[in-house]
Amino acid sequence: MEDFNRKKMIVVGDKVLVIPDSDKERTDAGLYLPATVKEKEKVHSGYVIKVGPGYPVPNPSFIDQESWSTTPKDPVKYIPLQVEEGDYAIFLRDQAIEIEYELKKYLIVSQSAILMVIRRNPMEGLEK
Repeated sequence: MEDFNRKKMIVVGDKVLVIPDSDKERTDAGLYLPATVKEKEKVHSGYVIKVGPGYPVPNPSFIDQESWSTTPKDPVKYIPLQVEEGDYAIFLRDQAIEIEYELKKYLIVSQSAILMVIRRNPMEGLEK
């Protein structure tokens, strides 16, 4: 059921939807940190679950649609993001927007606020 609800979520532009890492709420000894301590941290981390289409740029091959043309052309193309679903992202906390959807907390982060990404398979991006 959870995967079905995530499929309904659409992230726009250069934004990334992140599930915050819950391990940061406790110390190594198991003590829970108060919200004021967590807010003072400059960086935060979590798992990327949805990625927007990228940065919109004008489509150079777009010509105003002629009445006789049968193939529709999109006036916008997207430069894809480096971040992929499943990545572990480390990002600037103050640039993340916290939302709650169906009683679960998520963060929306712009790709420009992401400092580093840890990918499961480091060779995955080099094969292309």
